[in-house]
Amino acid sequence: MTAPLVTVGIACYNAEDTIRRAVRSARSQDWPNIELIVVDDASTDGSATAVMAEIGGCPDARLVCHSENKGPAGSRNTILGHARGTFVAFMDDDDESLPGRIDAQVAAIEAHEAQAGAALVACYASGRRVYANGYTLDLPAIGSRGDEAPNGSAVVDYLLFNRRRSDWFYGSGTPACSLMARRATFAAIGGFDERMLRVEDSDFAVRLALNGGHFIGTRERLFVQYATNAPDKSPEKNREAELYLVEKHRQYLDSVGRYEYARRWPRLRYWHFKRDYRRFLLELAGLMLRHPLAVAAHLLSTGPRRLLHERRMRRL
Repeated sequence: MTAPLVTVGIACYNAEDTIRRAVRSARSQDWPNIELIVVDDASTDGSATAVMAEIGGCPDARLVCHSENKGPAGSRNTILGHARGTFVAFMDDDDESLPGRIDAQVAAIEAHEAQAGAALVACYASGRRVYANGYTLDLPAIGSRGDEAPNGSAVVDYLLFNRRRSDWFYGSGTPACSLMARRATFAAIGGFDERMLRVEDSDFAVRLALNGGHFIGTRERLFVQYATNAPDKSPEKNREAELYLVEKHRQYLDSVGRYEYARRWPRLRYWHFKRDYRRFLLELAGLMLRHPLAVAAHLLSTGPRRLLHERRMRRL
């Protein structure tokens, strides 16, 4: 039986120094039936030339160039628009996927569909992040442990205001760089919101969860993410995108009484990243007055790990 076609999509922007590694890792997958689509998002460096140096003359790989920058959501939607595969897997332009990634994710999706009868399944690969100072961070995938895959509106609660079920494993969240799903699943959810320049992958996951989607992951570490800094990763951009995400899903947040909490938490994170601890404490005090138990649980579940992570990132 012929293996189903898998579309591997890479959104590329000013990644001349890393895109060839990403493309090589996509083309080195063990899966026997792959098409590769790279979208260059109006790069101003030599990214497109680097891509063509890797895929020139390859019939199952192509480069699509945007005439104007559309951001990661727009680039991923372009990939979806050109994809012919039964499954679509996304990779980032500065990451490296190990050869067994596609094989493992297809197998995980098909097994979960058969076992759970789920129609909408997103599979995330586990991996690790590597920092310039040599520090590495494990990135276990959501749903890669435990007896039940996270699913439905309880995943929305986790993504929008960090409410967690003790029997579910949330891992490293829902990053698009490790995501695979059926092309029909992306179509059913409507792809990515091109108005978002950050956390567009969280928004996709929220909409998938609201439609009853299941979230699974591979136990194996199947990709390496190389940490980089860029203007679109600034605290200001993150806060803007996170607040947009909250407003977009306000109707749901109002229905569960968490709109104000979800709106104020990104501001708390922003003051922390800016190291403005006076404003951080003022924001924290306001949140604690209204949601003492939720804030305490949120801080205990994320705070110590975050502080240790930041210390290790700064280590020489």
